[in-house]
Amino acid sequence: MSTTAKAGSAPSRAPRVAVAGVSGYAGGELARLLLRHPGMDGSAPIFLGRARETAADTATTIESIHPQLAMIGTKATHLVEPFHWDRLSEAGTEILFLALPHEQSREWAPEAIERGIRVVDLSGAWRLQDESNRAVYKLHDANPALAAKLQDEAVYGCPELHRDEIRTARLVANPGCYSTSVILALRPLVRAGIVDLDCGIICDAKSGVSGAGKAPTSKTHFMYAADNLSAYSVFGHRHTGELLEQLCLTADQIQFTPHLLPIPRGILSTIYLRLKHAMKPAEIEHLFREFYQGSPLVRLHATPQLPQIQHVVRTNFCDLGFALAEDGKRLVVVSCLDNLLKGAAGQAVQNMNVMCGWKEEEGLL
Repeated sequence: MSTTAKAGSAPSRAPRVAVAGVSGYAGGELARLLLRHPGMDGSAPIFLGRARETAADTATTIESIHPQLAMIGTKATHLVEPFHWDRLSEAGTEILFLALPHEQSREWAPEAIERGIRVVDLSGAWRLQDESNRAVYKLHDANPALAAKLQDEAVYGCPELHRDEIRTARLVANPGCYSTSVILALRPLVRAGIVDLDCGIICDAKSGVSGAGKAPTSKTHFMYAADNLSAYSVFGHRHTGELLEQLCLTADQIQFTPHLLPIPRGILSTIYLRLKHAMKPAEIEHLFREFYQGSPLVRLHATPQLPQIQHVVRTNFCDLGFALAEDGKRLVVVSCLDNLLKGAAGQAVQNMNVMCGWKEEEGLL
């Protein structure tokens, strides 16, 4: 099968897919989506462990790591195998999902592409083109020249913005969860040139605890997170660079502050801005609807209704809504999504769909 078929065309067969790093929350959701994906019927993904894990370390199944996946797919159990390039070659792998730490993805993506395997990377390793923005990840490349060349061709994996480039990309950098919620809320407005950037944009974003990953920390411990709400990484969150690059803004034009919510999953971003001139709600709604026409995984609430986390959890939608002040110039946009789905695994599968020429929502509704 060609994984660059034209959108909407019927592929001759499912792509051969592998997933590296399935033990985490996003990895588990990615496995669930791929095992149930209609385009993958009869072609279960290869599930692989992380670097330097041996057969003894990974002698397990997806179902034992994520019991909720039992009896999903065509087989009773799906092995998690040690990672090895020969295994990928033997299977004829065409698309490799990397649900790994940033450093590991930075190392493995070039190797995969040299072997003719297209990559969808769920980490932050390849999202940022500006070196100053990328510095937050403290990445070190064994071959800086090769990494720089690959960085130049990496496509930011937000289909609503870059679907044409994603179709033929060799490396797709899946966006961050916070970034997705804010970028989708602001891109139509910033692109239309109606935002008064001299007044600045304020993004107040809140995420469930799963956004911090599966490894426990003192601040994701139940005793810290429960019955609590806390701000963190003020003026320094690693997703800020994505907002600057994808919205073409400078650091003094937008302030992004994330918060930890005492819930398992979900993101709600409340965004405050001023318009250059007074507008009517119908004009704002028209801008959003026109921009996201043909984007099936973005839902717009008609004002004055606003999105809520409970309406997007365990779905692959990003819900948008807004409220406009009586003066027609003060605008509040609210964006909600599930950080593990539209903010991670669901968006990765959406990117695969685009790469394969399938409908974006295939296997996601």
